[in-house]
Amino acid sequence: MASPHIPTATYRLQFNRQFGFIEAREVVPYLQALGITDIYASPLLKARKDSPHGYDVTDPGQLNPELGSREDFTSLADTLKQHGMGLLLDVVPNHMAASVDNPWWRDVLRHGRASTYAAYFDIDWQPARPGLVNKVLLPVLGEPFGKVLENQQLALKLAEDGFRVCYYEKEFPLSPFSSRRILGGWAQTLAEDGGAAEQALSQLRDLLASLSALPLPRAGELSTPWQQAWKSLWHLYNTNPAVKAFIDRNLRKLNGKKGDPQSFNQLEGILAEQAYRLAYWRVANEEINYRRFFDVSDLVAIRMEDKRVFEAVHALIFQLVGAGQVTGLRIDHIDGLYDPQEYLNRLQEHLSAAGSSPGFYVVAEKILSDGEELPATWRTQGTTGYDFLNSLNGLFVDEEGLAALEEFYARYSGAETDFTRVVYNQKKLVMTRLFASEVRNLVGELGRLAEEDRLGHDLTLAELEEALVAVTASLGIYRTYIHDFTVAPQDRHYIETAIAEAVRRCPAAGPACRFLRQVLLLDFPVSLPPEQRQAWLRFVMRWQQFTGPVMAKGYEDTSLYIYNPLVSLNEVGSSPRTRCISVAEFHRRNKTRQERWPHTLNATSTHDTKRSEDVRARINVLTEIPNAWVERVERWRRWNGPKKLNIKGEPVPDGNMELFIYQTLIGAWPLLEEEIPAFKERLRTYMVKAAREAKTRTSWLDPDTDYENALIEFVLSILTPEPGNRFLPDFLSFQKVVAFYGAWNSLAQILLKITSPGVPDFYQGTELWNLSLVDPDNRRPVDFKTRARLLQRLKEEETKGQLALVRNLLTSWQDGRVKLYLTYKSLHFRCDHRELFATGEYIPLAVTGSSSGHACAFARHLGREWALVVVPRLPARMLTGKVIPANGGLPAPGFLPGETLWQGTNLVLPEQAPGNWHNILTGEVLASIPSPEGKVLTLADTWRNFPVALLTEDQ
Repeated sequence: MASPHIPTATYRLQFNRQFGFIEAREVVPYLQALGITDIYASPLLKARKDSPHGYDVTDPGQLNPELGSREDFTSLADTLKQHGMGLLLDVVPNHMAASVDNPWWRDVLRHGRASTYAAYFDIDWQPARPGLVNKVLLPVLGEPFGKVLENQQLALKLAEDGFRVCYYEKEFPLSPFSSRRILGGWAQTLAEDGGAAEQALSQLRDLLASLSALPLPRAGELSTPWQQAWKSLWHLYNTNPAVKAFIDRNLRKLNGKKGDPQSFNQLEGILAEQAYRLAYWRVANEEINYRRFFDVSDLVAIRMEDKRVFEAVHALIFQLVGAGQVTGLRIDHIDGLYDPQEYLNRLQEHLSAAGSSPGFYVVAEKILSDGEELPATWRTQGTTGYDFLNSLNGLFVDEEGLAALEEFYARYSGAETDFTRVVYNQKKLVMTRLFASEVRNLVGELGRLAEEDRLGHDLTLAELEEALVAVTASLGIYRTYIHDFTVAPQDRHYIETAIAEAVRRCPAAGPACRFLRQVLLLDFPVSLPPEQRQAWLRFVMRWQQFTGPVMAKGYEDTSLYIYNPLVSLNEVGSSPRTRCISVAEFHRRNKTRQERWPHTLNATSTHDTKRSEDVRARINVLTEIPNAWVERVERWRRWNGPKKLNIKGEPVPDGNMELFIYQTLIGAWPLLEEEIPAFKERLRTYMVKAAREAKTRTSWLDPDTDYENALIEFVLSILTPEPGNRFLPDFLSFQKVVAFYGAWNSLAQILLKITSPGVPDFYQGTELWNLSLVDPDNRRPVDFKTRARLLQRLKEEETKGQLALVRNLLTSWQDGRVKLYLTYKSLHFRCDHRELFATGEYIPLAVTGSSSGHACAFARHLGREWALVVVPRLPARMLTGKVIPANGGLPAPGFLPGETLWQGTNLVLPEQAPGNWHNILTGEVLASIPSPEGKVLTLADTWRNFPVALLTEDQ
């Protein structure tokens, strides 16, 4: 059997109504020309109407018709095959849309617990609140239920498949029992009217009589007789004016009359009969009784551990794999699953049965915290690359400079400076505000376990809740992976550490924490019966599903918007302990990746990153010039102080948010003047999102529009060119310098990503400079035609001479062609030497001389093949020490000649390495020279004409 398809380079495409299968097919030739081997597609299965991302799946058995037809998809797959490319598909196994567009969910709402699909969804049918027993809470109302009802905002209407409850554009099915009761009442009314309605309504009377006689349909959507009867009624309603008038008149009676509260009693009674309860959206976090994707009530979790659910969700995916149209899978939010390892095992088994090669290419969206290892037992090729992203980013952060910025932050911001305390407090906050229902359910389950244990018997629910919250807030990773009665050493370590930290922070919770420790580590009393041991394990596995959302919302979506010494470090999967990465540590991590996960994805930007790679690269430069940055911020604060409005007695923004704003402007300011107006509009949306995520002065639950408007007004006022605005020209002058050195760092990052162990992944549009912020800003359309045209011109100019081309690219670096050129040349070299980069040895190289700390270099070696990768790091920091700074402590921008910058700094080659080298990027030939260290290449020669180098043996 053939070996599984392993990508050489992936390119993420965001599919939506505006960019579907046809549009994707059109960009395939360009992506191949760029050096990409696999399209990495966002979810393609049928999703909610106008979905911008595809993660709100409504029907996993269909491709999304908004993206095109099945024929269109087949045409895309055929085009990829013709170009020798694959398709890595994003799969969503954790949740679906909680929408009546979802036929499974619709059936649950219609039939309740009797639905065939009731077991597909993670619903608590026996919640603590008696009124919700055997019901699903739907927190969809904009105001309290009683007010909505009496304002006549809820109404019954007739549709082709039966009665529906309507609330603006939302519609919910009525149960068969309620429907038949309504129809029976109408039939009785017609019978009592006798001959008055004989002629016009006779058909309706006969139809209602037949409907009333039909047995109630069983769960699993409507039976054929009921479907036919409803269609007949719908046809009669739309073709017989008298029937329409009769039905409308009776529906108006049921729907009540505004101003007459008693007139709504009948509708209220009908709603009370349903398997769902419509509720005010604000009660969701307290009362919700189905597991959600994080705190998103519109996304309901599914029970993927159920084999039926697994097979139903993946049936079409396996068909596409079997047809060779999908060559790899990316598993979304794997930490949400009850048992991730069992899921991956089942997935690989079914993929083999579908005809794929053993070891089908699968990567998991797993966010690894600092020092955390991907479980070695997982049948996957690795992660989606956030671990690489943060390691690479940390390589370009100056440790001394960061310390200076943190000291300044402590003086300036007025905010908490202990990041671990920030995270702990924010995780507790989201458990209170967003996950109160989940906490209550877990505490109730833990309480039942305590009652059955002599050591936990006297612990109160309040004590158990305090312990559960403290331990969950103290857990340093997203989740553990206990799935049987064996606790892995890694899981034990993280739980023990969390327990100890919780007791340290909450000594009074010690007794409850000790009992919780017993449960989480499955440290059973000898006498515990088997069924109670199973109950302990079930609790642990449910808790593991809970800790990930708490980490995501408390850490990613709150703490990373609050703690702002250097916002380029505030990224998915980041950690305060991995702020700065030494060259040696970067090499160690690369070697580990090569040994354990050689085909994992290496990302630098994704659809979920807080900032694009180029924005982060710019902001990182501030650690190289901390004194200049502090000086600017202090005077900007003085100049811009009068532009702040006071809201509720406090200035907007405060010091912490002001620092966030200045860093955002430094990182994302456009390179082209014509893009500035659009950037200001993007800033409006971004600042509101950032402020709400921080949850300090406004939030998604309780938006303070006065604060938000004041924040926007401040940002726009400091960016308005007008007499007296001293900030704007000073900012622009400073920003230009930072942007240049940020671009230099970006080029280094690109080359390291392409040549490091793992599969380089590119987010759409990032082959040119991309200064995007968090979604939805990073989901703006990409101009692929311009990119294809630029790439074609680069290839044409390359034939006229590489040196002349690269000099031109550096002179006009702002247009982004230099990044495109580096990407194209490096990817093609990787494609031409696939085995070298997939399995070749990774050899860290020593750099000697006065500037040795400002270079990172390694070799890739396989048989007779060699590649050398050499990039600079922290060049602005180096320049401030080597030349007289310009611009008030800033090094002047400009790619300086190698002789000036790198004199006396050498790259030491492996003893067995060739002596003569060809520069893939410039066409130059370099000869090694002997030295006391052995054969060396001088960095002055290596970077004479281009700021990064990719070398291979000169033939």
